Amino acid sequence: MMIKSLRNTLLLAAGALLLAACSSRPAPQIDDPTARLEGPVVDQRWNLLLVGTNERLEMPERPHFVIDRDGRVSGSDGCNRLIGRAALGENNRIEFSELATTRRACPRAEDAARVTGMLENAYRYLIDHDRLVFFGPDQRVLGGWRRVD
Repeated sequence: MMIKSLRNTLLLAAGALLLAACSSRPAPQIDDPTARLEGPVVDQRWNLLLVGTNERLEMPERPHFVIDRDGRVSGSDGCNRLIGRAALGENNRIEFSELATTRRACPRAEDAARVTGMLENAYRYLIDHDRLVFFGPDQRVLGGWRRVD
């Protein structure tokens, strides 16, 4: 039931972003990276739900991240501690930068790299209730996250 709900959310989000991408407006710019961040993405813990539209990962620990008001990112790729920076812009534009992990030995290192890659390639986001979906620059769904209350 939860996967079906997320799939429906992802389909609606993809349609909305496709319409936005077809407009003649230039791509939104990222706000000043030194400005304090606000919004529903900030100061929330987000746990990985799906990679792409339907793939669940079984990891040694749950992949997650938090973006604080100063733009610092902290969390886990499922194996390693994750740190970096995030910037937000108009029209739900997001950019992660300076991402680094601790690089511990991990039986699921390829999947951990996919989680980090999802963040590195995130271009826009959509929030639907407690779900956060990342889209790439080509409007393809990269994956979904769930807010932890």
